[in-house]
Amino acid sequence: MSNAKRTSLQRFRLKRALDTLAHKEGRGTELVSLYVPPGRQVSDVVTTLKQERGTASNIKSDTTRKNVQDAITKVMQRLKLFRGIPTNGLVIFSGAIPQNGPGSERIETYVIDPPEPIHIWLYRCDNRFHTEHLRDLLKEKETYGILVIDATASALATLEGNRLQVVKEVTSGVAGKHRAGGQSARRFERLREAQLLSYFKRVGQHANKAFLSLPNLKGLIIGGPGFTKNEFEKGDFLNYQLKEKIIDTIDTAYVGEQGVQEIVDEAPDILQKVRYVEEKRIMQQFLYEIGHDTGLATYGEEEVKRSLNIGAVKTLILSEDLDLVGATVKCTNCNYQKQETMQSQAFLAYEQSLAGQSCPECKTQTLNLTETKEIIDDLAELAEQAGASGGHIRSNRRGTDAEEILRRHSRSSPLQTFKLVFCNEPDIWVVSYFFTASFLRQDFDRVYFTGSRDTFLSQIEIASVLVCASEDGNIFDGSV
Repeated sequence: MSNAKRTSLQRFRLKRALDTLAHKEGRGTELVSLYVPPGRQVSDVVTTLKQERGTASNIKSDTTRKNVQDAITKVMQRLKLFRGIPTNGLVIFSGAIPQNGPGSERIETYVIDPPEPIHIWLYRCDNRFHTEHLRDLLKEKETYGILVIDATASALATLEGNRLQVVKEVTSGVAGKHRAGGQSARRFERLREAQLLSYFKRVGQHANKAFLSLPNLKGLIIGGPGFTKNEFEKGDFLNYQLKEKIIDTIDTAYVGEQGVQEIVDEAPDILQKVRYVEEKRIMQQFLYEIGHDTGLATYGEEEVKRSLNIGAVKTLILSEDLDLVGATVKCTNCNYQKQETMQSQAFLAYEQSLAGQSCPECKTQTLNLTETKEIIDDLAELAEQAGASGGHIRSNRRGTDAEEILRRHSRSSPLQTFKLVFCNEPDIWVVSYFFTASFLRQDFDRVYFTGSRDTFLSQIEIASVLVCASEDGNIFDGSV
């Protein structure tokens, strides 16, 4: 998969990595951030770091001096593993991170291959990792067309990430609404309508020429003061391909570059709505396939992996709340092996518990953790190998929004099957219409109901077959 065509999965993985780094805090200025743009020689970077390590010897605090020098040494060790700086550059974070209070610091090092070329050289010691330059890569890179119009003038512009370019400005030549002396009101109105129609046609032609040639045009936003923009949008002045890409029509106080800038200022909210609509469309398609039992959709960790392995997946959907780690444990004495999946926050305790566990086959305490991998990374790699496109559902869709989607889907597909499970808290039930893992913990949108099972089943108003599972593994079916 090329860097030029980043998928949602790549963005998702980078965002998760940056979110993890954002929560790392050091003591004093012990965390090192290094950005190396493409074209730099590894030897030159190592030389610079040696100089910085020498400068760090002047730090008065023994602990801070040692931690900074150790972090720089770790960065140099990682750099020497590369024959050359990758084509997109290289980013390395290293520093002493407290594990459990003062004195428990441990050097942690993270290497990131940027999905796009970076154009900054940065070396910095601070109490945090500087991830803001990588976060810039997560900003929207699709191209959006902007058309601002009123009866006097119009402007066409493109917005790609943070880059705004006004490509055309058009004056209308349309007379004002007040007629000149000597003309009848009706004749003046007809002439003005003809001028306005000609103006709309010219704007449409310019828009077709400017926007249809853009390979990555994601959508078109139309704005302007008054009702002229609405008249233009309703008419047949734009190519049908552009009309299908209109994502919003908004009011502005100005036309020209000022009007374009007004739209740009509102663009984040507009584009957020576009992403929500896309996610909603993906979920509705998934629900349709499940509800009509077409066999074209599946869920559950094992089922999804099986489908990915045989190349049968077109789109893989993952939730931002998917925070799971897969662990492989082997016995060094008898080659016993098992795989476990758990929440990431439970991993450290699980790793420590292995020291006192006996192998179930040879009964010796020789169990070792041989491999760990986040489930999201495992599924993403399988998706890339299978050529599947990736999508993810953001975690901010909750509450009444989830309830509304669930209610509407229940009415339109009364035979839809849902999974009903206990969550960790006693006497709390969760009804969910999609799970990303077979252990019934991770889901997209969920609605919580408190109370006993009988109370829940007597109050819920979903005419569906419920497949229910308790935390202890007992499964039962019940129709509501």
